[in-house]
Amino acid sequence: MFLILGLGNPGSRYEQTRHNAGFLVLDNLADKYKIKLGQHNYRSLYGKGEIEGIPVILAKPMTYMNESGKAVKALLSAFSLSPEQILVIHDDIDLPLGKIKTKFKGGDGGQLGIRSTIQTLRTREFCRVRIGVDRPEDREDIVDYVLSPFPEEESGQLNEVMNQAVLTIEATLKELYKRNNPTEEY
Repeated sequence: MFLILGLGNPGSRYEQTRHNAGFLVLDNLADKYKIKLGQHNYRSLYGKGEIEGIPVILAKPMTYMNESGKAVKALLSAFSLSPEQILVIHDDIDLPLGKIKTKFKGGDGGQLGIRSTIQTLRTREFCRVRIGVDRPEDREDIVDYVLSPFPEEESGQLNEVMNQAVLTIEATLKELYKRNNPTEEY
């Protein structure tokens, strides 16, 4: 089983913001695979299902971004999973809008949800799918920028990004499955 987390901030104020790219992608993934995010426990909203025949738990931490690690730890503990069995989806201001990158370990790159997860789990050994949201021209505006909604003119590109992110997650999940089950065929 694998845990796929979409990072974001709970509440309607943050729903369509750049910082909630992880939530947006996770919602698209849940819709595609008809996984209902109806359970509210372990500091998260989550649901169980299968993606490409692989059992998964999809979860959105209901903590704020900078405390995401608390939800990740609670979920790992509740389902007896290790950090090698998680995939975290998050926004990344160092990538242009539309760019998606997979990273199998590493630092936080200034992303507070990833920082919280690394500090709480005491490891950098977990997979991430980074969703590019671009960066403001003025570094002083970063907080306002990531907490602002995507502008209307980016909505078409945003839909394309969500679809591409789902495909990336599917491929990454298969790769994680192979890494964790080297003797099994997929």
